[in-house]
Amino acid sequence: MREAELGARIRAARREKGFSQQELADRLHVVRQTVSKWEGGLSAPDAELLAALAGVLEVPVGRLLGEEESPEEVEAVSARLAELEGRAARRRETVRRLLHGLCLAVCLGVLAGLLLIGRLGSPYLGWDYADPETAVLGVAFHAGEWLFVRLAPALLLGGAAGAWATRRRR
Repeated sequence: MREAELGARIRAARREKGFSQQELADRLHVVRQTVSKWEGGLSAPDAELLAALAGVLEVPVGRLLGEEESPEEVEAVSARLAELEGRAARRRETVRRLLHGLCLAVCLGVLAGLLLIGRLGSPYLGWDYADPETAVLGVAFHAGEWLFVRLAPALLLGGAAGAWATRRRR
């Protein structure tokens, strides 16, 4: 197939939708000159852009490529697309649930850590720091507690915001 034939079909489909070259370019996130080159037969869109182009122009890819499709082929492609969309929707839902659970776990972990620190206090403050090993261990506990207390509000707010953003919408 020649680029000029593809370009003519792209131009015709664009005009049917009433888009200017700039409007089409904006929807595809390319520059206007790219659309002009396609329509002039100087270049052709790659497969990914061709699929996006067909979606924006609301025409089958086969029409842009000059192929005639039978009703059975259209039905088979539609069924396959519906199946793929179903898989994608299930995958998105699984990811949403995992992220939601992770955000809730972060919130619960921070709250549990704050409760633990509140209940136990800082027992390492009463240790005998004359022993070097005890001193190093006490400083490490203190540094960890200090860091946790400083990060806890941000972690709690981030976890709560993430849990809210990933909640199930009805």
